[in-house]
Amino acid sequence: MSKRTAKQFVRFSIVGTSTFFIDYGLLMILSQVLGVEPVISSAISFTVSLVINYFASMKFVFTRREDISRRRQFGLFVLLSLIALLVNTAIVWIGMGIFENTPLNLTIVKIVATMMVTLWNFFSRRRWLDAEGRRQMKGQSANLRKAIRLRWLKWKKRRRR
Repeated sequence: MSKRTAKQFVRFSIVGTSTFFIDYGLLMILSQVLGVEPVISSAISFTVSLVINYFASMKFVFTRREDISRRRQFGLFVLLSLIALLVNTAIVWIGMGIFENTPLNLTIVKIVATMMVTLWNFFSRRRWLDAEGRRQMKGQSANLRKAIRLRWLKWKKRRRR
């Protein structure tokens, strides 16, 4: 991981931690205080934190891509986040199916879900939303394709002998 990527991940983590507390606090209020089903509470709290996360991420973490409109950028953010929401909700649903619905169990399940979703969010947003990350990742994938092609050609050459 480059120094720039590491710094970016730290900023991403700070934004993510802040929005996690919003997500978690709302989850607990909805599910434990108001008695809303944990899976529904999780989806609602995740969505609220998602909107806050978008604005904070685009201000403090990622460099805006000039080749797409802000509307399309937000659309991509929402699409990537919907995938994250599905992963988050599936983990909460599976976890709460396995464990009894208690604040401690829900907290553990939510932390596991958050760790999985954090990795998806950072790397997918860096790839498709961040101007600098996109350039860097495109270069890395071009190098990977070149390396695979070279290995393929070497293998093919050896096979002919």
